[in-house]
Formats: sequence, structure tokens, C-alpha cells
Amino acid sequence: MKYFKILIGIFAALAASRFVPHPPNFTSLLALSFYVPAILGIRYLPALLISFVITDILIGIHSLVIFTWGSVMFIGLLSQYFTKNFKLRISGALLGACFFYLITNFGVWSMGTYGYSFEGLILCYTLAIPFFGYSLISTFIFSVVIECLLKLNFLNLGISK
Repeated sequence: MKYFKILIGIFAALAASRFVPHPPNFTSLLALSFYVPAILGIRYLPALLISFVITDILIGIHSLVIFTWGSVMFIGLLSQYFTKNFKLRISGALLGACFFYLITNFGVWSMGTYGYSFEGLILCYTLAIPFFGYSLISTFIFSVVIECLLKLNFLNLGISK
């Protein structure tokens, strides 16, 4: 029952940031992808992924889901190495945003949109820089919010991090 309650909480937090009007890539997704497994444990990674899949279904499935969903899983697995303190967690979340940028834009390039050349790859990554900026800013903001909620014991998760 606790797992289901946390699943609903993750879904609510993710859906709230994805369904309200926002700049492109400015959501809680990357911060949650990092913090849910880092704080609650890797066993909550499926709950995060289920929430992401449901919101994607509601928003619309696209041809890059293997790269976006794969990035979420990779960030969640990576988070286990950045749990020691505040600075490491913030750094890990931002590193996760970097991996998301690298992986998902490789996916865009692999679809042939910019041609299958080195120049096309560079163009793909270059054109994605503004989206990456929004991802970094939102990941930092949501990470700080999560850290503040943890510090204030507002999340009441029964953990001591």
C-alpha cells in the first residue's frame, strides 16, 4: 500500500509539472528521475517509469520514447552513486540532465532528421541547446525544492538522508 501511495505522489508531482503550461523541457522529470531512486531506493524506479509512461500516453507517444524512458532509467540507476550529501545530490541531478540531453538528442539524430553525418549530429546537438538550458534550470530548481522539503522533514518518508 505504501508503494502505491508513493506511486500516486510521484505521478501527481510529475503530471503537475508536465500538464501545466511551461517552457519546453521545464518539468520536474529529471529531478524526480534522480531523487526518487536516490532517496527512496532503486525499487521505486519502476513507479517513476510508470508515472512517466502514463503522462507520455496522455501527452502523446512519440518515436523517441526508447531514448527518453531509457534516460530516466539510466539517471535513476546513476543516482545511487550520488546520495552522500546535498552537493553530491545536486551535482548528480545536473549530471543526469546532461545525460538526458546527450541520449535523447542522439535519438533525434538517429531518426535521420538532420542527416546521418557528423555535421548533422553537431547540428542536432547545437539546435537543442536552448532546450538543454531549460532542462538544467528546471532540474536545479526542482532539486533545490526537493532538498528543502527533505531538510524540513516535510516529505515524511521515514528515511534519514
